Amino acid sequence: MKKTTTALLALLAILPGAARAQDAFLLRPDRVFDATSTAVHEGWVVLVRGKRIEAVGPRSRVKAGNAQVIDLAGTTLLPGLIEGHGHMLLHPYDETSWNDQVMKEPLALRVARAVNHARATLEAGFTTERDLGTEGAGYADVGLRDAINEGIIPGPRMFVAGPATVATGSYGPKGFGPEVTVSPLGAMEVSGVEDMIHAVREQIRRGTDWLKLYADYRWGPHGEAMPTFSIAEMRAGVETAASSGRPTSAHATTPEGMRRAVMAGVETVEHGDRGTPDVFKLMAEHDVCYIPTLAASQAIAIYSGWDPKTAPPASLTRKWASFKAALDSGVRICAGSDVGVFSHGDNAWELELMAEHGMKPADVLIAATREDARMLHMQDQIGTIRPGLLADLLAVQGDPTRDIHALRAVRFVMKGGQIVRTP
Repeated sequence: MKKTTTALLALLAILPGAARAQDAFLLRPDRVFDATSTAVHEGWVVLVRGKRIEAVGPRSRVKAGNAQVIDLAGTTLLPGLIEGHGHMLLHPYDETSWNDQVMKEPLALRVARAVNHARATLEAGFTTERDLGTEGAGYADVGLRDAINEGIIPGPRMFVAGPATVATGSYGPKGFGPEVTVSPLGAMEVSGVEDMIHAVREQIRRGTDWLKLYADYRWGPHGEAMPTFSIAEMRAGVETAASSGRPTSAHATTPEGMRRAVMAGVETVEHGDRGTPDVFKLMAEHDVCYIPTLAASQAIAIYSGWDPKTAPPASLTRKWASFKAALDSGVRICAGSDVGVFSHGDNAWELELMAEHGMKPADVLIAATREDARMLHMQDQIGTIRPGLLADLLAVQGDPTRDIHALRAVRFVMKGGQIVRTP
């Protein structure tokens, strides 16, 4: 009997399709939101084989064959969500201030936290993240990305920027005497065109995927946000990164910082706290994507003492007005929260706030899937549910196109055909 069993196992191992059957799944939710449009398809199923989606459509047309059927009754299946602006190496500022994280926390401690952050992000249904700056942790994000890609730790597919690039004298940590040299800084300091080119090439050498520039920061005479780099300096960075096939994002909160970033050729503008109709129109004309980061702004207001049951502070009313101006302008809006300012795994908060402040829930989902994938130049791999794309999939209880809060009720997560979370 033992010999027979051994022979049978050996035969199964070489039969075509026998091993593959374990890697094939027919996902059967109540409905599918494929993100190719804002429509929801009742009664559709998705067939996954290996890492990729093989078929999607009505149950009567997609046959299970030798695939394992996974019943997801009561759920909506949608593409894995994309976090367009995160910081895996940070944790909430009400736990430890940004200054203390940068200056006092050992790198090994920060990386250990990041491992947990990556897992929490993935389990929340965010299967991809663009990580925009390690904030004093050097190129630890490169190693984190590679550890995920090699299957050493669980986490989202990551695109990383290493240390962001800032104008000399503009960034923190701050609060020390002028004679004190602060190390580590939260980002890489640069002055002038040649220095910018050298810095970007160094970041490329270290393995980054994106360049992040700070077009403005809080270095005005009274600590207010003011532009930092000239257009020429930023353009030098953008062109150097582009020559290696890497795109550029810009932190920009002021109208002038945003304008300079657009004219320098960046592909995304982050925050836009004081964005105006004119600057959003300019962004739309240049096809620059806007990343609102509403959740981080709200978190900081709460940390500063604001009770959400009371009237909002001026900083939030300006932020919300800026978001409305962006909606009215027709600029491309992607989804990114600045998570790390608040808890990893709570990324859906950004999507809830986008809906709360004027976007239709289905449009929010498009921003967090198809548009974010396009922003990442990954639209042929992720962001929609189509045959041939990677099987990054999320099932939530209910219908998030009707109630965005359904994104909190995660039932099933798959990344690249591998099941991460099951009912």
